[in-house]
Amino acid sequence: MKYLYEEVAYLKGLAEGLEISAESKEGKIIHKIVDVLESFADAIVELDEEQADLAEYVESIDEDLSDVEDDIYEDDDEEDELSFIEMECPNCADLVEVDEELLYDDEVDVVCPNCQAIILSADDDDCMCIDCCDDLDEN
Repeated sequence: MKYLYEEVAYLKGLAEGLEISAESKEGKIIHKIVDVLESFADAIVELDEEQADLAEYVESIDEDLSDVEDDIYEDDDEEDELSFIEMECPNCADLVEVDEELLYDDEVDVVCPNCQAIILSADDDDCMCIDCCDDLDEN
């Protein structure tokens, strides 16, 4: 913000170099404009410093909040991880990702989102998954 002060000082120097009298009508206006510009420069520099302080404070709060969130939600992240199995729909041959827990649920039919055909019936023990059949046979 130093350049603002330099620009105002340059304008003051121009007014003095042109020998504009502060007593004339035009001189009064020009000197007043330069004074107002200097006030604007002061206000802008002050706002810039306050903004920098606020940015630093917000960053500090953000770091503290991140620590608190890590402490509070640490266990939830581990529980929310889902394991998906790819299965092929016997009707449309579309590959469908199914939550692995649904494969072990005897009360849930797995339905293809594309054609609405039943991929895995709650009554059926057959599995059409591509990469999990060995795991399911062991259980």
